[in-house]
Amino acid sequence: MATPTEFEELGLSIVGLGTQYPPYSIKPAELDVLSRRFHPDSPAMTKVLSINRYTGIDERPSVGTIDHPLVNQPDPPTVADLHKIFMSDGVPLAVSAARKALAEAHVEAGQVTHVVSTTCTDSANPGYDHFVAKELGLSETVEKVLLHGVGCSGGLAALRTAANLCLGHTMRRQPARILVLALEISTTLVRSELESIHALQETRIGIALFSDCAGALVLTNNILPPPAPPIYSLLTWQHRTIPSTECDLGFDVDPLGWKVILSPAVPRLAASTLQPTFATLLDPLRPSLPAAYRDPADFDWAMHPGGATILTGAERALGITPMHMRASYDTYVRRGNSSSATIISVLHRLREKDMDALAPGPDANGGGGKPKEYVVGCAFGPGITVEMCMLKRHLAAGTESRLGMETPPETEMRVIADRAKGLLVRR
Repeated sequence: MATPTEFEELGLSIVGLGTQYPPYSIKPAELDVLSRRFHPDSPAMTKVLSINRYTGIDERPSVGTIDHPLVNQPDPPTVADLHKIFMSDGVPLAVSAARKALAEAHVEAGQVTHVVSTTCTDSANPGYDHFVAKELGLSETVEKVLLHGVGCSGGLAALRTAANLCLGHTMRRQPARILVLALEISTTLVRSELESIHALQETRIGIALFSDCAGALVLTNNILPPPAPPIYSLLTWQHRTIPSTECDLGFDVDPLGWKVILSPAVPRLAASTLQPTFATLLDPLRPSLPAAYRDPADFDWAMHPGGATILTGAERALGITPMHMRASYDTYVRRGNSSSATIISVLHRLREKDMDALAPGPDANGGGGKPKEYVVGCAFGPGITVEMCMLKRHLAAGTESRLGMETPPETEMRVIADRAKGLLVRR
């Protein structure tokens, strides 16, 4: 049976992380304004707008405001219109996130061996990864893989794919420096979704949750010394599909973009698979893990914040608190759900000093403890699929020591913590 030491000897290290949000944001009240411009009141519209006011999200980053010409045409934008914005406004976000990750990793463009990318909000040939690689000046021989059809789980699916490529290079005794990219431009779908709410009288809540973001990380093997100290070591991973759930979670192509499929059963279905997936993930690591790491509450969790009910459902299923998922709640409240890019943002946020101050502990807010050395990453995608991985966090490799980044004061984070816990009350 494999031990943690053997897993660490896989030599898989995340040595750089970067995120880039666009310059604009949409607040909940602004969705009401846009809706009234094009549609009359109706039972379905009233219900969706009411849900929008109580998601717990302060604002959702967007490539444009509600006055952007794309979402103020007489008719909703077509797939071709959406693709143009994805390329003109989205690709620069991915380039920026990639540059941040490469800079932290101390990896030059010519040293990148692979690019593993994902998106569910664009489809073209060549894919957006081609243009990011071109802008970064990557080698013409860099190996590229673009994942599609994996939705919100795409960030961890791309990491899993990169890990297997790393191991392949290790077997060949070749160094691997893999750039993982996730780019999502979701807010431009607002007119299409409003149109469906009005015409079909369906409760479609995606427009209240999704935001725009690019995330990047650099994964290396150990054939050469790591170019920078590792932030996280990737120890193992699990992928599973919940049978007969294709109709519960999806993102279907449409002449007006993509349509979110999100049934009310998703939080229950997602919660039901957490314990068995965690047990399978932990089993080969268990014999040699420190004695303090046995149950879900013994770990920090980087959970994809698909919605407030996903996070609260995870708390009940795993017996953990909001502080175990403090970076997930913080990202959700501040930024919403950026689909596949969100998990990279959560991992980036988790390693910052002000998040450490909120680690689970004995104080009145449930914090005051010490951050955990081991972190479980988890995300759900169409299918329904679950991606889960075990990471070892190198606690000395915080962003302040590596990049000199400033973090918000603790008092501000206490407010965020209170807001996160307030989600439990509102639900």
